[in-house]
Amino acid sequence: MSGIRTDSRTLELIGFALVAALILVLLPLALDIFRLNLVGKYLTYSFVAVGLVLCWGHTGILSLGQGVFFGLGGYCMAAFLKLEASSAANTKIQSTPGIPDFMDWNQITELPFFWVPFKSLSVALIAVVVVPTIAAFILGAAMFKRRVGGVYFAIITQALAAVLTILIIGQQGYTGGINGITDLRTLLGWDIRPTARSTFLYFVCCFLLLGTMFLARFVIASKLGRILVAIRDQEERVRFSGYDVANFKIFVFCLASAIAALGGAMFTLQVGFMSPSFVGIVPSIEMVIFCAVGGRHSLVGAVIGALVVNWGKTLFSESLPELWLFAMGGLFIGVVLAFPRGLAGLVTDQIVPRLTRLGASRLGSSNSRHAEPSPAPAE
Repeated sequence: MSGIRTDSRTLELIGFALVAALILVLLPLALDIFRLNLVGKYLTYSFVAVGLVLCWGHTGILSLGQGVFFGLGGYCMAAFLKLEASSAANTKIQSTPGIPDFMDWNQITELPFFWVPFKSLSVALIAVVVVPTIAAFILGAAMFKRRVGGVYFAIITQALAAVLTILIIGQQGYTGGINGITDLRTLLGWDIRPTARSTFLYFVCCFLLLGTMFLARFVIASKLGRILVAIRDQEERVRFSGYDVANFKIFVFCLASAIAALGGAMFTLQVGFMSPSFVGIVPSIEMVIFCAVGGRHSLVGAVIGALVVNWGKTLFSESLPELWLFAMGGLFIGVVLAFPRGLAGLVTDQIVPRLTRLGASRLGSSNSRHAEPSPAPAE
């Protein structure tokens, strides 16, 4: 045996197993309920990072507006929860009972027509995926069909995040304004506020995240995934080969946006509100940083990156309230400069090869010690 070989597929399966063990077993056993629910919030950002691995890492489409789709998914879920919490019995002290409180404060006397479908949970769940996907399709078709890409596409998505934030804040009578949609209480009569219920939602989030990771892995391992990588590396050559590059880009951008929207919906359920502070430019850039720190080519790295960065933000803000922004900035710069491929690249490029060489050397020395001595030549 010449050595110990560990291919990328085996490493990825090991990484999936370790992530599953971490979020399903180790963290629930090691953390109290408060900290575990914080991790649950961090995991909702991991959905966005997983989508960015497909969109940015494997196709070369850098989107600085993924917070838009995260927020749209969250607002769709929040609309249903808010209507359920705004029953006539719960809002009888309002001027117009039966509508959300922020609408009553803004002197709206009737539920807007676009809010009516969200009285149904099934409609809300469909809208969580469909609404962000339609938005991504419109933007993607408008840009990719005209061969707009690279930094120009990144700037346009960033502008979209700014526009949507301004729209949400400006239309506070319909969206809750800068405060967002708050005071979310029940899901089909099931109170989501107690900590025990939040723990259940944490595990729901974990299984959804693992499911999206396997979906993304299926796409990457398929012929489609190989075409996406070819588009990233040699777009013109793929186009000259007869493929419609724009359609592939639109598809992967819509898929990444739908995955981000699932994260937004789970965020709303676990945290209990949704506001424009999770839609704008700053959160969208932070989501790209999660992916970059973990490794934009690795699904496992994206999840770990989201956990590490957000856990670091929490620790720094608690221990260094005046310096935590500088500490986080230093962390980002250090990781990007020292490990351009992120934490996943550190493992695959540095740690695994060294462990492989160490194992091979130990195996070789063991074989040499146990080798039988050759017989002495006859005299």
